[in-house]
Amino acid sequence: MAQAIQAMRAGGPEVLEFVDVADPVPDAGQLLVKTAGAGVNFIDTYKRSGVYPMDYPHIPGSEGAGTVAAVGEGVTSHAVGDRVAWHDSPGSYSTLAVVNAARALTVPDGVDDTTAAAIPLQGLTAQYLATSSYPAGSGTTALVHAGAGGVGLLLTQILKHLGARVITTVGTDEKAELSRGAGADDVFLYGPGVDIAGTVRDLTSGRGVDVVYDGVGKDTFDASLESLAVRGTLVLFGGASGQVPPFDIQRLNSAGSLSLTRPTLAHFALTREELDTRASMLFDGLSAGWLNFRVGATYPLRDAARAHRDLEGRQTTGKVVLIP
Repeated sequence: MAQAIQAMRAGGPEVLEFVDVADPVPDAGQLLVKTAGAGVNFIDTYKRSGVYPMDYPHIPGSEGAGTVAAVGEGVTSHAVGDRVAWHDSPGSYSTLAVVNAARALTVPDGVDDTTAAAIPLQGLTAQYLATSSYPAGSGTTALVHAGAGGVGLLLTQILKHLGARVITTVGTDEKAELSRGAGADDVFLYGPGVDIAGTVRDLTSGRGVDVVYDGVGKDTFDASLESLAVRGTLVLFGGASGQVPPFDIQRLNSAGSLSLTRPTLAHFALTREELDTRASMLFDGLSAGWLNFRVGATYPLRDAARAHRDLEGRQTTGKVVLIP
């Protein structure tokens, strides 16, 4: 039998139990994967706690990596023994997971299982932000909020690889060092009393930046708009501080014909070709060494409740991975 983390009801980390479950069976177009690692993300805690209503019993997780153990009818893209990773397959906190073959990423030699399990969601997000939401390149100056976060560190490295100048905001001196280590050209702390837009203007000789990547939301939105150069673009991809309230769209005109976009990963990985292109850049970067990814902590699968407790208590840095 497979072993999995299961919740019978919504609640705190204590509802997560390590149990035996029947081996899942892949349907047509699916893979059965022996899980080598499962990425832990905040959305997993939202589903566990009831913020997002779920059916029970509920096996958390949607991200991971492992080795194909069986293939469903009609699958020709993968074979038994292939190493794959994924970012959108429910039930990943298990020793055996079912993954749609059309969404499985082929993991190349040289990328270890733990990294492969941890990078898909944040990595694919950073990749589409830098290449599609706003196609950065040589001559681009970008502001990245929360530059020491999981997406922020990857986004900074990809932007630098593309030739951009990167300015980041962070919350502590320790995080500033992490951001500089990822290649940020200028890093400054933000918080109460900090004039973000004024600092950005000072760093850009008054011009402002071409693009702001903002995953913080409500607390930084106004400063993000004020930091943009004429015809600049604000890419709002999250709301860690809360959602941005309705605003007068005429502000975009008066501030310099600005553009605003609110993207999400699902719409930037619609086709197999698009998904492969994005994943290839990540895996090639890891293999070539220009992209570094930090796994902050690993926990045994049976300790998923402790992993959730530590994540929600801000006791972890970097990505958390469960190891069966």
